[in-house]
Amino acid sequence: MAFPIQKQENEENDLSLSLPKESGLGGAPYLHLFQDFWCPTVHVQGVNNFQKHFDAKDNDVFVASFPKSGTTWLKALAFVIVNHHRFPSFDHHPLLSSNPHQLVSFPEFILSHDLHDNILSLSNMSEPRVLGTHLPFPSLPESITKSNCKIIYICRNPFDIFVSAWEFFPKLKLVSLPALTFEETFEKYCNGIMTFGPWWSHMLGYWKESIARPNKVLFLKYEDLKENSVFHVKRIVEFLDSPIIQGGDSNEVIENIVNLCEFEKMKNLEVNKSGYIENITEKKNLFQKGKIGDWINYFSPSMIEKLSKIIEEKLSGSGLSFKVHS
Repeated sequence: MAFPIQKQENEENDLSLSLPKESGLGGAPYLHLFQDFWCPTVHVQGVNNFQKHFDAKDNDVFVASFPKSGTTWLKALAFVIVNHHRFPSFDHHPLLSSNPHQLVSFPEFILSHDLHDNILSLSNMSEPRVLGTHLPFPSLPESITKSNCKIIYICRNPFDIFVSAWEFFPKLKLVSLPALTFEETFEKYCNGIMTFGPWWSHMLGYWKESIARPNKVLFLKYEDLKENSVFHVKRIVEFLDSPIIQGGDSNEVIENIVNLCEFEKMKNLEVNKSGYIENITEKKNLFQKGKIGDWINYFSPSMIEKLSKIIEEKLSGSGLSFKVHS
């Protein structure tokens, strides 16, 4: 068995070496242009394994997102909703003693090593499985796109994504990043160069799929979820055909779910104040400010103008737009 694995690793390394590369926000010195998106070197193998070896089940639920768009929050909400029958008590919930990323794994990350063991552990998970992904829609395994599994996608104002990413990625332990200035990194971002970017094609892929197949993909905006959590959590519950919606106390349950997953509450839990996720980043780094419009404290007028034009140009005619909070 050792030889094929070694052979596969060599092929993966050869693949990485053959791909165009750039420096940019992404938790690795370099991002490789892989299947039209920018993939950190450390994840090329995992993405490849995910596409080749992952078997989706019809009752799977996937939380999909561009990095720094509200992933941790949506993972928490999805886990609580899908597993409400297993964990009906909000006072003794797994979310109170485990980080959302421990409860909802990214297959493209964990399948980069110990392939056989991790495929086995994924297939033996309690059903329905709740999993996460940062992959663009066209790069998802066919078993996901062609099965009846459901995808909940969250996006965020591109201004706030950049600031959150700028604050977050240098804190990762993987490797030291090139010392790019704020302005240099912003230029890269405007050209789509960030892990799993370009951000516009990532958003538009899921946006168009949510319009074409509304029963398959639910599209959410971080800002909407923040401003009216109960309404949008109810949308998630309905989208997943959760038994919660049939109960006479469904409104109360939904409010309890919102309260359990509330950003400040999760941030202040002891479990999220110390320790690491996969020895990559401290748990506390996953809970930054969570604010809408914090970018105004970082951007110059010319940067605001430039990114505003890119948003308008890239999303033109799609029906997808963002309110610019300032």
